[in-house]
Amino acid sequence: MSKVLASAADALGDVLHDGIVLAVGGFGLCGIPADLIDAVRASGVRDLTVVSNNMGVDGIGLGRLLETGQVRTVIASYVGENRLFAEQLLAGELEVEFSPQGTLAERLRAGGAGIPAFYTKTGVGTLVAEGKPHAVFDGIRYVQERGIVADVALVHAWRADTEGNLVYRYTARNFNPLVATAGVVTIAEAEEIVPRGAIDPHDVVTPGVYVQRLVQADARTKPIEQRTVRERPVAVPA
Repeated sequence: MSKVLASAADALGDVLHDGIVLAVGGFGLCGIPADLIDAVRASGVRDLTVVSNNMGVDGIGLGRLLETGQVRTVIASYVGENRLFAEQLLAGELEVEFSPQGTLAERLRAGGAGIPAFYTKTGVGTLVAEGKPHAVFDGIRYVQERGIVADVALVHAWRADTEGNLVYRYTARNFNPLVATAGVVTIAEAEEIVPRGAIDPHDVVTPGVYVQRLVQADARTKPIEQRTVRERPVAVPA
């Protein structure tokens, strides 16, 4: 059975339900699975728990799911670029669990590796560690963090073959490989889909065994969260 489906809506149709845990790749707006996010929005599912490094910005990326009120809980490391998120949090419309960025990455990796929990020094003595088990190893105090397994994981790849082997491009790699392993069902959108065997095995980042479904990503202008380039200097005539 082919892993390649005709559209993001087709790929998501039978796995989206109210109340599921949805893990989403990307960092800021870099490497986000925009087509799949739009398909989640169009589906109308609600009460989602979203696990992602951040929640996009207003009107872009996961911010689009906040606009429609489809998200109940967020597990993230940073959300400072989204005003609607802040409004919903302060109004008590969102439940939020902040997780240090490295800890969040390891929780996703652990979930994908079948590790239910691990210990880390990060967060000990802060609000992040409140209510969690602690242990002392070699005289150092650690806090226990749980691995994350999502019902559905959504990722964006630069190139994929029809077996679901994925290659990411530069910094768009970010959280995508971790999210890809952490889903019970993982769906990837790829900018280019090539035949089986067309990707050198040494270039594969996410093996196809982790990916159940694959769709062609639509061509779109990739948004930039914050432009920091200098203005081009005006040439002065000699």
